[in-house]
Amino acid sequence: MKQIKRHIRLHQIGYGVVCCCGAAILILLLIADWFFPLPPPGHDSINVIVVAKDGTPLRAFPDRAHIWRHPVKLEAVSPYYIQSLIHYEDKNFWWHPGINPFSMLRAAYQWARYGRIISGGSTLTMQVARILDPTPRTVQGKLVQMFRALQLECHYSKKEILDLYMNFAPMGGVLEGVEAASRAYLGKPAKRLTHAEAALLTVLPQLPSVLRPDRNPHKAQAARDKVARRMQGVWSTADINDALSEPISALTVREPLLAPLLAQRMKGQYPGKLRIDTTINSIDQQTVETLLLDRVNVLPQRISMAAMVIENSTGEVVAYAGSADFTDRERFSDVDMVRASRSPGSTLKPFLYGFALDEGLIHSESLLSDTPQSFSGYQPGNFQQNFHGPVSVSEALVKSLNVPAVEVLDRLGPTPFVAMLRRGGLKLEFPKGATPNLSVILGGAGARLEDMVGAYSALARKGIAITPRFVAADPLQERRMMSEGAAFIVRDILETGGPVGRAVEGNGSYRGIAWKTGTSFGFRDAWAVGVSQRYTVGVWVGRPDGTPNPGFFGANVAAPLLVDIFTALPDGRNLSPNPVPANVQQEKICWPSGTRLSDLGQGVDIEQLCPLQRTAWTLNGIAPPTFPDRLQASTPQLTFFVDQQSGKRVLPDCAKHAYQQKQLIRWPAGLELWLDADLRQKSLPPEWDNACAASANYSDGNRLKIMGLNDGEVIRQANGGKLPEAKLELRGAHGEINWMLNGRLINGNGRNQTIKFSSAGRYDITAFDNLGNYDRIAVSVQMQ
Repeated sequence: MKQIKRHIRLHQIGYGVVCCCGAAILILLLIADWFFPLPPPGHDSINVIVVAKDGTPLRAFPDRAHIWRHPVKLEAVSPYYIQSLIHYEDKNFWWHPGINPFSMLRAAYQWARYGRIISGGSTLTMQVARILDPTPRTVQGKLVQMFRALQLECHYSKKEILDLYMNFAPMGGVLEGVEAASRAYLGKPAKRLTHAEAALLTVLPQLPSVLRPDRNPHKAQAARDKVARRMQGVWSTADINDALSEPISALTVREPLLAPLLAQRMKGQYPGKLRIDTTINSIDQQTVETLLLDRVNVLPQRISMAAMVIENSTGEVVAYAGSADFTDRERFSDVDMVRASRSPGSTLKPFLYGFALDEGLIHSESLLSDTPQSFSGYQPGNFQQNFHGPVSVSEALVKSLNVPAVEVLDRLGPTPFVAMLRRGGLKLEFPKGATPNLSVILGGAGARLEDMVGAYSALARKGIAITPRFVAADPLQERRMMSEGAAFIVRDILETGGPVGRAVEGNGSYRGIAWKTGTSFGFRDAWAVGVSQRYTVGVWVGRPDGTPNPGFFGANVAAPLLVDIFTALPDGRNLSPNPVPANVQQEKICWPSGTRLSDLGQGVDIEQLCPLQRTAWTLNGIAPPTFPDRLQASTPQLTFFVDQQSGKRVLPDCAKHAYQQKQLIRWPAGLELWLDADLRQKSLPPEWDNACAASANYSDGNRLKIMGLNDGEVIRQANGGKLPEAKLELRGAHGEINWMLNGRLINGNGRNQTIKFSSAGRYDITAFDNLGNYDRIAVSVQMQ
């Protein structure tokens, strides 16, 4: 009995000693852990990678050692790789505490017996420890590595340790991690690795320089086959045989370079983030970059291009090219023109007409005057330096006419227009101290391509603009740009030319795309922005330094590229557009009044009161009349009297015979000169009877006036253009009419006169009738 008690006591003492030793070791480990903490992963560098939506690398920003990593989680890696890695490298990974004593003893025995390392004793945890804290291959270094492995197991879960290995394991050259190796060597994500590829990337970290598949395919294949054969019992025999028969094929390792300027932007926008997942579609990005590169190679040096594509439903940016060729420094490749503020030219005109529709100022066929006009001293001209006379809103927008746009903006107001754009998310930039004026509609302010694309999306999104989103986490930002009805009408005009064009050209070659071009003053910027039901695309062409490019304008350099991008995009043109909103109708309207045909009533002279009929889109049942005449204050409807015998115009107090009262609708005074002969004959009252000549000049509240040019107007001739000329008419004259140019009589008597200017300078033009009435204007001609 005493021996038994003594034996038990010895066991208790031994157990106590063991517990005390264990506690002491644990305390020592905790103290060591406190004073010698684990280095955090990637502590010695910051490696950033920006990827597309599908994980394709766009651009890598290596660390100081020029190492590329592609962060990936366990769930995003092929299970074949996990199986081969665990089975080949560390079968007991899931249960050991970071150190496998049996493997260590086996490795030590083999080393003592053979004098060299036969098989390693390091666990995956120890390999991660060596990656995080490199140590020399000595006994002391191995002890430090074992200590670090124990620390890892205390601070990280098994899954997290596996994640660290998969992201930091050396894979040859500048590559680290299975995802970076899979992308670089195999051109695919690690999620799609085959059995053979999984075995290859499992063994590669053992001798990363020797086993690189792009340089030593035979050695790589031998090592891979060794791993594959070891997988017996884990993989089926058929899978192993397939892996052994698969040839080694590897890509040349190249730095990823898609959307490089966007990647640079995202790196700055998200500092400290190692992997930035963008909304870019890698296939669409490659397509857009290829289209830009093909076109820019035939353009002069220093010309660059930019393009951006967003998906209308989400606002996600699927393609982003800030420059045409990132490798060509002569084309300012490092300047991101998607973000640059440039003169937008005429690209703001769709918004102007949309706002005017919402304000009830116009409908799609409102009569506008494309004639030389002065707006409080501002005298716009058209791009082609010619004029078209009477035009509709649809024609003015499709042909991008400047004077009608300024006329509408003058009614709407420049300041409200800029405020409406800002409300919809399009902020214009003005020079310091400048305020909005009429030139803003022709490019007199700065705009960014990305903002323009977001604003144009409103045409396909029922009037709601969206802010482009570059990463999925960006919030969805939407703003009302214009009403749904206005957006529909503007888009229909740009796509088909309006209601009439909709019937004639509905199946045209560009069906499904509505776009607008723009060219800034001096040919510095060429734009094209457009929408389909699925995408909004913006294109800019020019020199980033602002140097002019004569002959480069939106229609000939930017629009063809825009159409090619739409054509190349999936469903870029083929989705059905939005249906006609309930508050949008097609109605017959009259020119020149601008009002509905149905409003004339019964028993009226349609030919006199509605000489031209147009089919228009109206919004909210509103058909506003034509803008008031800028040149003469008179009512649009003219009531006059006609001698029933002579057919000439008379007044009741001077008529010699019975007379008849008639009515007609006046055309704006500045447009009468532009009407064809037959229409003009129908739209003007007959000539005055001689008996009423004395009171004829003032009977309608008119005075003798030269029409066609304004007093003080400046006429500009573009370089290389034809010598300018002006078509003039003398209004309110009676009898014989004479014209004088700079004090000299010129050929031709009559109300109409064509003045040809031979050189720059001032010209005084005078016209007078046989009653002594006259009018005089002075104009200047400038050569540009």
